[in-house]
Amino acid sequence: MTSIDLNADLGEGFGRWQLTDDERLLSVVTSANVACGFHAGDAATMRRVCEQAAERGVRIGAQVSYRDLAGFGRRAMDVPPAELSAEVAYQIGALEVFARAAGTRVSYVKPHGALYNRVVHDEEQAGAVVDGVLLATRADAGLPVLGLPGSRLLDLAAEAGLPAVTEAFADRAYTEQGTLVPRGRDGAVVTDPEAVVERSVDLAHTGLVTSHTGVPVEVRARSLCLHGDTPGAVELARRVRARLEESGVRVEAFV
Repeated sequence: MTSIDLNADLGEGFGRWQLTDDERLLSVVTSANVACGFHAGDAATMRRVCEQAAERGVRIGAQVSYRDLAGFGRRAMDVPPAELSAEVAYQIGALEVFARAAGTRVSYVKPHGALYNRVVHDEEQAGAVVDGVLLATRADAGLPVLGLPGSRLLDLAAEAGLPAVTEAFADRAYTEQGTLVPRGRDGAVVTDPEAVVERSVDLAHTGLVTSHTGVPVEVRARSLCLHGDTPGAVELARRVRARLEESGVRVEAFV
């Protein structure tokens, strides 16, 4: 049977400001990308999300980013590799404290926003992220790294002995090269709920998605990302999971 993981970006709040409906999304997804304080998230939020995820058996992932609270981690930044690797390790370590307190562990790492897109092609920044993962997990076997198929991040992760896990986005437009259309461009986000549901099923069964120019693109992915910051995110996530299961796809965590 075909299987796929459903992941969502959670814990994206700060102080009294909350962006994502973490508790309800955790009843749908199988993996939670938890903000670690650099683009969103704070200690209390990380603790709460880890406890809720542990209660539901949802895997916890560290969603690491550039240090950019004001820009939600979506602004391009030039960070020296040694500094970036240290900051990636720092974020993983912070989340691990709360995951362990909740009786579980951080199970994987996924970059966020501008960092996610940068490490698709940037060898130096991708290497720094991998070095940060290795630094944070030196005493363990190493954490899986979640990223875009064909990215330098996943190539370097695999070379370093880290499990490289591919993911796809049903609600984001793709270029013909299999990369994401930048958010600043028209049509970068797919807003029609039924289109998102249909794309999810197609990705799970065929590994294909139609690019923004109408060309079929191969996107073989073990995990499917559902953005938690879009309007109606919870209901959309439920529809996606239900349709996947109705079509014969087993929804389960990749770790």
